[in-house]
Amino acid sequence: MNVQAKEFRPDRHPAETYEEILERDTRPIPEHLREGPVPDLGTDAVPVDRYIDPAFARLEEKYLWPRIWQMACREEEIPNPGDTIVYEIAGKSLLIVRQKDGAIRAFYNSCLHRGRKLATLGGCKNEFRCPYHGIAWNTDGSFKDNPISWDFPQWEGTDLSLPEALVGTWAGFVFVNMDRNAVPLDEVLGPIKEHFARYENEDRYIHFHVQKIVPCNWKTAAEAFMESHHAITTHPQLLPYLADVNSQYDILSDYITRQFSAQMVPSPFNQRDYSEDEIVEALLGVGSRSAAGAGAKPGEMKVPDGETARTFMAEVTRKTLSAEDGHDYSAASDAEMVDALLYNIFPHMSFWAGFMPNLTYRWRPNGHDHTTSIMDIYMLKRVPKGKPRPKPAPVFEIGVDESIVELAPNSGMSAGLAAVFEQDMSNLPHVQSGMEASATGVLHLGRYAEMRIRKMHQMLDRVMTEGMEQATGTAR
Repeated sequence: MNVQAKEFRPDRHPAETYEEILERDTRPIPEHLREGPVPDLGTDAVPVDRYIDPAFARLEEKYLWPRIWQMACREEEIPNPGDTIVYEIAGKSLLIVRQKDGAIRAFYNSCLHRGRKLATLGGCKNEFRCPYHGIAWNTDGSFKDNPISWDFPQWEGTDLSLPEALVGTWAGFVFVNMDRNAVPLDEVLGPIKEHFARYENEDRYIHFHVQKIVPCNWKTAAEAFMESHHAITTHPQLLPYLADVNSQYDILSDYITRQFSAQMVPSPFNQRDYSEDEIVEALLGVGSRSAAGAGAKPGEMKVPDGETARTFMAEVTRKTLSAEDGHDYSAASDAEMVDALLYNIFPHMSFWAGFMPNLTYRWRPNGHDHTTSIMDIYMLKRVPKGKPRPKPAPVFEIGVDESIVELAPNSGMSAGLAAVFEQDMSNLPHVQSGMEASATGVLHLGRYAEMRIRKMHQMLDRVMTEGMEQATGTAR
């Protein structure tokens, strides 16, 4: 799983690097936060047909989605035998089911008789009985009964078990893969397993889960969260405390990429210097995913003499989180308490690292419509020490024409965080329509700051080409 490119040292913004910011940390820095591989992926343009051509979407449906690992749910959503989640992507539908022995299995959600979906909603099931003609399967996928069995001589003596997909778990997440010969999940996850071990995501619960229909292709949506320099115009309120254009980007493997953006450090794009108190005030004015400063208003928190906004807010976050969940964060680095540490798993998942309440994103096609997509936004909080696991928040759905700012706070998302997502959403329909209006038919990506996007497209080519070759018998 080596990155197939020669490493290079690209030109970057002249501001201090993320590595240099880490050197000022008040705690030892975990080695995994240090700069990783920076391969030279070239500067080739990306055709806009990948986003706007329905034929390309059909190729993805056939040769991408059935062949890759994808996060379907959290284990906590199906804690008991029979608990079921319906996971759907690009026309495919799977029943993710907890078994009596605690295992998790995934069955194709299609009756073997006339193909009707066996279930359209999740919940605790004692069987999967087709609502069309009443043929039923047990929750372990084995055949149960057929009320018109006398008319099916072709089924006598045959295995009528529901077809299965592969299932794997990591850090409390449940992954599925419809390719029975897929690369093992552990190989795909690679370094992320070690890097996330200290954050104990398996000991977290879903604080909120917002599902937004987005008016653009799934790749358009995913790419909006794969670089930080769009903040200068899309999120100007973040610039006093977000080091955006000098973020760090790494390609850890063919499947894992990441970006680290320091917080409580002003953007190099700012036109003036900010005092340490102003940096804190800007964060409190926007709101964040952290519980730090909960209830504090701008101007009410002052940075002590001799401290920086970064070290101050890192310590405030340690104390606030510890008071909230009972865990000890005294050894956690400043970076792990305040920074935006995003890891992506190819092709459509993003997991935030660190000790704060962590965000997870997933992007999917919206059925067969290549011009809209589904973005899932999870926030995971640690289970309070010594207390029962809180129930996972239900999915909060927001339609394509509905506002995240107006509706998402009803899900538990902070108003400040909702405003940031709304700003991202405001770009996406115009990116999609702008690509359709393109005279050149191509997009140009930055060599360094957008190399994660380029890597995704290179992997799309590889995975889909391999799928086509296998389907035609031309694989080498």
